[in-house]
Amino acid sequence: MQTVSETQISSNGGPVVDLSQSPFVAMYPVPIASLTLTDRFWLPLITRNREVTIPSQLTQCKETGRIDNLLRAAGLKDGPFQGIYFNDSDVYKWVEAAAFSLATNPNSALEAELDAVISAITAAQQPDGYLNSFFMFEKEKDRFTNLKDMHEIYCAGHLIQAAVAHARATGTRILLNTACKLADHLVKVFGEGGRTGACGHQEAEMALVELYRETRCEEYLKLARSMTDARGQRPGIFANSAYHQDHLPFTDQTELVGHAVRHLYYLCGAADIAAEMDLPEYRSSLDALWDDLSQRKMYVTGGAGSRHEGESFGEAYELPNERAYTETCAAIASMMWNWRMLNITGDVKFADVLERTLYNAVLPGISLDGLHYFYENPLADRGKHRRQEWFGCACCPPNIARLLASLTGYFYSVSAKGLYCHLYASGTATLSLPSGGKMTVVQSTDFPWDEDVCIEIELHGAEESTLHLRVPNWAENAQVAVDGDERTMRPVKAGCYYPVPVRNGTRIDLTFPMPVERITCHPHVTCNLGRVALQRGPLIYCIEQADHEADVWDIALPDDAKLVPHYLRDLLGGVVVIKAEAAAVPPTSNALYKRYAPDEEMAVSPVSLTAIPYFAWANREAGPMQVWIPTLPALDYG
Repeated sequence: MQTVSETQISSNGGPVVDLSQSPFVAMYPVPIASLTLTDRFWLPLITRNREVTIPSQLTQCKETGRIDNLLRAAGLKDGPFQGIYFNDSDVYKWVEAAAFSLATNPNSALEAELDAVISAITAAQQPDGYLNSFFMFEKEKDRFTNLKDMHEIYCAGHLIQAAVAHARATGTRILLNTACKLADHLVKVFGEGGRTGACGHQEAEMALVELYRETRCEEYLKLARSMTDARGQRPGIFANSAYHQDHLPFTDQTELVGHAVRHLYYLCGAADIAAEMDLPEYRSSLDALWDDLSQRKMYVTGGAGSRHEGESFGEAYELPNERAYTETCAAIASMMWNWRMLNITGDVKFADVLERTLYNAVLPGISLDGLHYFYENPLADRGKHRRQEWFGCACCPPNIARLLASLTGYFYSVSAKGLYCHLYASGTATLSLPSGGKMTVVQSTDFPWDEDVCIEIELHGAEESTLHLRVPNWAENAQVAVDGDERTMRPVKAGCYYPVPVRNGTRIDLTFPMPVERITCHPHVTCNLGRVALQRGPLIYCIEQADHEADVWDIALPDDAKLVPHYLRDLLGGVVVIKAEAAAVPPTSNALYKRYAPDEEMAVSPVSLTAIPYFAWANREAGPMQVWIPTLPALDYG
């Protein structure tokens, strides 16, 4: 993996840190078995994922024929293939989620269910290593004849990732051996001396790199690179289609185009390859494409992909609210890409986008009961968009389950310079230090509701080390104190990793101020001109009809309105809401269209505004919602 010089400076002026000595074996985050999250934000979500979401998804996979498809392929069940041709991938993502869950929470019942599913998978594998339950019997002749549409290599990629996760979680190789046989078959067909090709839906590239990291078989890494480089040549493998990112070679790409999930998975694989090989041209494209996402094509929530047509990226600043597609899988893919970029560069900006996306674009994808899901995540709605128990194309539900099951893997990294803390939540983790010994980190906090974080350090087998604390870009005027000594209280710059020398027993107190902020858009996002979004700490807020008598699409926020946070324990599982005195503007009024109209022309009435975290919307009765709120000049209702 490439490293960075101590003298390099990140784009926001903070120090670039070397995270190359990752404890995760690779950049695909494996949950830290020693990290137990105990706070009132993450503990309920992780517990529901383990006890409700993962079991219910297995039931869905059984009832919709996804497991039966594998048994049919193994000759153990009769009947037709059921569902969409890439349904195997949903089973593999469930296996990955279950394996990650077992890594941190052993459960004999789940382990037995997982073993049964793995038995069905391994039994379905063909003697030559091929494994796809759709291309069986009369369809065997069609294998690898339509790489553009049929997702065969995509499904293989998800099986490989599941197998690596299972091996790391359990220490057993039964599914890993199956994955290696499948990967060997791919190498035989598409490797050196074979066909030039790749899948219409990228996924296998990052999976093959991960399998290389697990096995050190270089053929897997070479195949991942050849599939990445196959795109954009002349003639193109997919008719030079921008939808499939086949319009340009990867090293010439500077703009995100086409299907959003595919392009973001493509970038995950490219980042993995760049981490393993000395490829500065890959790094240049990755940096340019990240700038395009973060500056021109990412929603305030971190969501990506604005168009329903083709589930695709739009033009620069094409970020509609009600029509936003912002697929949950795209948010997860963005998180995974930003994690890889963070580990390659150590630049805090990637951790900032990862955090924004996690809280505001991934979490909306699942209901508070852990049983219902969003495929799309619009930023405005008239009350018709509701979560579903499952989908015919069910890529998002098991994807979010595996993300939540692996979440602890995103909190810390280790390098030769010490331990790096990326995210904050109450919990205890023990990690090995490359210099020898171990560090136990105990976080006590009510983040993201509260601004204070207390960290206590225990060192085992080491006298001293360094803890590098992420100070988010949103945390202006943050402060840190060591060992409770007010004399050590000092301001720290937002947007950096702040190093604190630690010894056994060191206590660190962090304060990340969380004023409610009005966020404005780039003027080219024309749908949001004259509107603001509300942000507190890492959370983006919205207004939902359940909290208002007036239609929330008629509510406007005066420029001088005071925005006051309140914690409500009995609302939506316990959330901080934002309250303000606002104005209701009937649709017939000219007020919203005459931005600077005299007061006497504004037919407005006072209303109380309550904004909730965007991730929690649509968990109550249906009704309108919006993130971007119209603004008005200061009003005098007297």
